Amino acid sequence: MSMMEKVKSKKMPAFVGPLFAVLILSVVLVIVSEQFLTLDNWMNILRQTAINALVSCGMLMVLLTGGVDLSVGPIVALSSCAMGVMMQRGVTNSLLLILAALFVGILCGGFNGLLFTKLKLPHPFVSTMGARQIYRGLALLITGAAPIAGFPTGVTFLGYKNIGSAKFPVCFVAVVIIFALMGLFLNRTALGRNIYSVGGNKEAARLSGIHVPRTLNFVYIMSGLMSAIAGIVLVGRVGTALPLAGETYDMDAIAACVIGGASFSGGKGTISGTLIGALLIAVIRNGLNLLGAQTDVQFIVIGAVIIAAVFVDVVRGNAEARSRRLAMAKKLAA
Repeated sequence: MSMMEKVKSKKMPAFVGPLFAVLILSVVLVIVSEQFLTLDNWMNILRQTAINALVSCGMLMVLLTGGVDLSVGPIVALSSCAMGVMMQRGVTNSLLLILAALFVGILCGGFNGLLFTKLKLPHPFVSTMGARQIYRGLALLITGAAPIAGFPTGVTFLGYKNIGSAKFPVCFVAVVIIFALMGLFLNRTALGRNIYSVGGNKEAARLSGIHVPRTLNFVYIMSGLMSAIAGIVLVGRVGTALPLAGETYDMDAIAACVIGGASFSGGKGTISGTLIGALLIAVIRNGLNLLGAQTDVQFIVIGAVIIAAVFVDVVRGNAEARSRRLAMAKKLAA
């Protein structure tokens, strides 16, 4: 193999493209806004990144199996509202409230998995779309459609607390730790490798001895759990449990994952790419806010980013398919 062929055969890490986009966008925003490069603004960007990154972490695991979870936003709302309702009923222990939120997230994720694996619906898009409406309705029902405030500091700590004079957000420290652990899990454990295998080819995974339904149930449980953690962070940030929170979280999470290299066809995606994708979404939103863009304009821009991310995924998939066909043709000709 020649030196040129060796260079071509080496693939750049998935996060390089999104990271380059973050850098380019940052340079543009530095030029057009004096506030963008300030320390306070960047700490705010990290806070904005945290919630989407947590939801995206769970979404990535689902996408790796070739699925999707459209219920993450309502799970964020329902888990936080469950804490609020318990608090109104006299439960003031922060640990019990947090455990309740995590339990609700796990329960919702498990329900999503069972809808897909037991009812044999054609695609999780259908089951999680229905579950999305159920969870949103439950959040409105148990709260009477009213926000709940007054949480103890043990609950809000993760969302509002900062470290040091730079006011580095604790929630982003938690994100870094969770993403590091999740990266080790996906790449260094048998179950993590099984998730990639199921996404690559479910039938081949089944024939190789992988329990496919159990693996699918696990990723939806993890998606629910990560959404619940995001709900706890959200309560800390705004100080209130909101039954209508998280309306766009599913689209933001999907965009972050696909921008970071994940594919709707499954079997592809990295935890580092997902984190950079979430950061890119936060930088875009922050830049639009600094430029005084109205909410409708922000929806248009983020929608365009999602379409662009899906288009890149399709182009990337077609290119990989062509390269596989060429490689097969070369083998047959040899």
